[in-house]
Amino acid sequence: MSEDILLDIKRDYILSKLRDGERIDGRAFDEYRDIEIETGLVEKAEGSALVKIGNTQVIVGVKMQPGEPFPDTPDKGIIITNAELVPLASPTFEPGPPDEHSIELARVVDRGIRESEAVDLSKLVIEEGEKVWMVFIDVWALDDDGNLMDASALGAIAALLNTTVPAERFEAGDDFPLPVRDLPVAVTTQIIGDYAVVDPCKDEENASKNFITVTTDSEDNIVAMQKSGSHLLDEDRLIEIVDTSIRKAKENRKLLKEV
Repeated sequence: MSEDILLDIKRDYILSKLRDGERIDGRAFDEYRDIEIETGLVEKAEGSALVKIGNTQVIVGVKMQPGEPFPDTPDKGIIITNAELVPLASPTFEPGPPDEHSIELARVVDRGIRESEAVDLSKLVIEEGEKVWMVFIDVWALDDDGNLMDASALGAIAALLNTTVPAERFEAGDDFPLPVRDLPVAVTTQIIGDYAVVDPCKDEENASKNFITVTTDSEDNIVAMQKSGSHLLDEDRLIEIVDTSIRKAKENRKLLKEV
């Protein structure tokens, strides 16, 4: 039996379960799998976090070093986010330069942090116009069982919360905690036929390439939104997805605060 036929069979099964008001793993439409967050696992990083959402695993490391500021922001530090989809995480990931999926993942994570102003970049200036702290956020997907987006976004913020600026190492004063002032949280909803499910597992992702990720800050403001796929959303469905995203982000933000 070909792979395409198997995917069609799985998609039909998933849709039949959704019509009955169920998901294939028994979750409610707006229910996340179990989430685990651990920090400080990478000794050579300034900050790190491991996030598990069900069987999906992502590790995020933060490295910092002094560098020149951007010409248009001489009074602010710099954040650079990269994502790598390690081949061992999924048979669909291939070695080599970043593909469109890893680029999209990095952009969504970066946009949520940047647009929420989660890090006070004005406090990362060593010498205005000359030298600032550069924050490098590296995301590695270790096991892809769906919804790498939310796992990566959670991992990035958890790693930033765990980060210490190594000022003493560069003779730039005493070490200090990275000034994190907000906790943006991304919530991804998969559109499968006429149904919307939060935190899709891999089989659900394979059933549809239509999803929307909504990132909100601690004040419930939308700071980023990413839509993929060719589906059209009417106003009522979009409002429903946004409301659910805000509600679920609050729940996941509590996990970050506990960490």
